[in-house]
Amino acid sequence: MNWGKSIILAFILFASFIAVLVTVCMRQDVNLVSKNYYQEELKYQDQIDRIANTALLANKPVISTTAQHGLTLSFDQLPDIETGELKLFCPANAAADRTFVLKPTPETTQVFGSNLPQGRYRARMTWRIQGREFYLEQIIHL
Repeated sequence: MNWGKSIILAFILFASFIAVLVTVCMRQDVNLVSKNYYQEELKYQDQIDRIANTALLANKPVISTTAQHGLTLSFDQLPDIETGELKLFCPANAAADRTFVLKPTPETTQVFGSNLPQGRYRARMTWRIQGREFYLEQIIHL
């Protein structure tokens, strides 16, 4: 084999490698954190106010995981909550996202299902007490 054929073969192999690489990259599924990302961005001043309200709390909610109960929310003011929800976002798998409604109960602990897929989640909790809105975001691992 002479040098001319070797150079042409190298170019063909390189072009094939690039074609395969582009094909694999184009087939990769890329999910945003939220489907309504741009609409949520416009409402961000309200979010800043919620975060500021949460920073003023003496006792903040604690979201934890246990092998027995799964996902647990502990909060001293849980009986005072008017409305609220806990959203779990899994950055690796949008199908694993979950939303739980917070219910005012006389207890200070609320337990959610233990049938969640394992992985890293971004827990986003929003709630309202006495007309004021609050927001807490935390990373959890199941």
